[in-house]
Amino acid sequence: MARDSIIVQCPVVEKTQSIANATVTKSDITASNGVVIKNAFKNKNNSLFIFVENTNDTDGTVTFKAGNFYPNAMLGDLETVVEAGSTSVLQIQDASRFENKDGSINIDFSADLVGQIYAVAKSVALNV
Repeated sequence: MARDSIIVQCPVVEKTQSIANATVTKSDITASNGVVIKNAFKNKNNSLFIFVENTNDTDGTVTFKAGNFYPNAMLGDLETVVEAGSTSVLQIQDASRFENKDGSINIDFSADLVGQIYAVAKSVALNV
């Protein structure tokens, strides 16, 4: 399967270091392709949020694919529901379950999930 690729978008911190802001770029979901999020965990710990917008009138599923690291990848894939007409915010709690050796994660979608996806995280860079 040729996966569509998305990147983690990191908001930029303004000069007083009080807020960070980003205009996100959304990617259309092509269920038959799935997505790969490159460098998914090159950000502050536990700051990755994956947004899945389901614009269809039926519920759909998102499947986080098991990574290729031992031992947590042995826990396997994990499927979660995104309700019809809603946006779900998904935060990975066990990165080692899904992370691949190249730092990416793979996500699949049910055929009835139509919409968009994007990922946002806090940058590890100083004074960004």
